[in-house]
Amino acid sequence: MAENEIGESLLRKNKYYEGCPGCKIEHFKETNTGVPFKYLLYVWIVVLCAALPISSLFPFLYFMIRDFHIAEREEDIGYYAGYVGSAFMFGRALTSVLWGMIADRYGRKPVIIFGTVSVVIFNTLFWP
Repeated sequence: MAENEIGESLLRKNKYYEGCPGCKIEHFKETNTGVPFKYLLYVWIVVLCAALPISSLFPFLYFMIRDFHIAEREEDIGYYAGYVGSAFMFGRALTSVLWGMIADRYGRKPVIIFGTVSVVIFNTLFWP
């Protein structure tokens, strides 16, 4: 047998390994040729839940700053609302590295599920 034939037969023999996440995805892609609507729905739900906090924060910021009497004048409410909105995004940026390390250690799926469920719970509690 030629050296090239031996290498090709070894590659074909162990195409997928048990417990390998990459091999599982490659096998899934080879066996399913259609559009994976179920997985697209999962991604859509996660993206919707990730966009929910920022889109539900800004409509209430003006009233929160006004009702908590943070600004002395009504003209300053926008100034303080900008600080609150930027603090929210700054907090997201600071904790994203931590969430990435947690995802590396415990897996992506538990972190995504925890984040999605916590966003839904805390946004529900935030609404007046």
